[in-house]
Amino acid sequence: MASRLLHRLRHALTGDGPGEAAAGPEAEQFPESSELEDDDAEGLSSRLSGTLSFTSAEDDDEEDGEDDDDADPDPLSAGDRVAGEDAERSPPPDGQRGSQLLTRQLQDFWKKSRNTLVPQRLLFEVTNATVVKDPPSKYVLYTLAVMGPGSTDSQPAQISRRYSDFERLHRNLQRQFRGPMAGISFPRKRLRQNFTAETIARRSRAFEQFLGHLQAVPELRHAADLQDFFVLPELRRAQSLTCTGLYREALALWANAWQLQAQLGIPCGPDRRLLTLAGLAVCHQELEDAGEARACCERALQLLGAESPHPLLAPFLEAHVRLSWRLGLDKRHSEARLQALQEAGLTPTPPPSLKELLIKEVLD
Repeated sequence: MASRLLHRLRHALTGDGPGEAAAGPEAEQFPESSELEDDDAEGLSSRLSGTLSFTSAEDDDEEDGEDDDDADPDPLSAGDRVAGEDAERSPPPDGQRGSQLLTRQLQDFWKKSRNTLVPQRLLFEVTNATVVKDPPSKYVLYTLAVMGPGSTDSQPAQISRRYSDFERLHRNLQRQFRGPMAGISFPRKRLRQNFTAETIARRSRAFEQFLGHLQAVPELRHAADLQDFFVLPELRRAQSLTCTGLYREALALWANAWQLQAQLGIPCGPDRRLLTLAGLAVCHQELEDAGEARACCERALQLLGAESPHPLLAPFLEAHVRLSWRLGLDKRHSEARLQALQEAGLTPTPPPSLKELLIKEVLD
């Protein structure tokens, strides 16, 4: 992208005739935006024109090198080639001076971008949109695949949300982060034609860009409302299914929630991750998969470490001891830790089970 932009503007800066100079504004437009033309510019960011790519400058250079053979292979160092005494004695031509100026502008832009944008690529893709009729309401349910950088998962994490969920997220973030949200637009409500194929397609694309832009700004990426948008509905549904004994269905939701938290790198502390591991352990245990249940307990105990006692520490230790005994594996370390907690009066004897705590947990 950067190389193509540099190539176009070089031609504009070195043009001799008035016709070429007039082509300057057209050269600044990104070709990707043509596929999203809309009179209302629905769902597109006026600042980014919906073409923001969440890669570092190095990634951009590699991608553009295949498409633009005439581009400078090292645009960031172009200004350095004419620096020094020779440059002072013989001023460069107008075209070369324009190229140097543009290079410096790109350097400044990339330096600022590294401080404001996430140096990784997170892809959000609407894989399905279904019109749901639930009298008296009717709405479109958008299913999005969430793919992290370098993800090798055959089945990416998914979320299903409706327009009102996206709108609530947008409204909450606007209220809390006026500055960062100023350049991020959102598809407006329509009084009619909400269920046409064209509207659904445009909104699907707009939602992909909306989430991508939010993830690109650290201040927004770490916002509690954005974390809740991705994970909280999954956890609530998984908890509900677990409480009603639908363990196989719940297991899929717990696993999806764990994958979401891992791919998005949500810095929400250990509590939700521990709750997710508790749900996975309970479901695996109820489905007679003691090995996977024990592995979930071990991962949770690693997260807990040697910090002050957590409400889930004793239940995880108790489950780990019981599952280790069942599998004929060493349980002495977990037994000793659990006994120490009980002797210190930090947990009752016996401690509550993971399932009991999971049912009582209030997710908000």
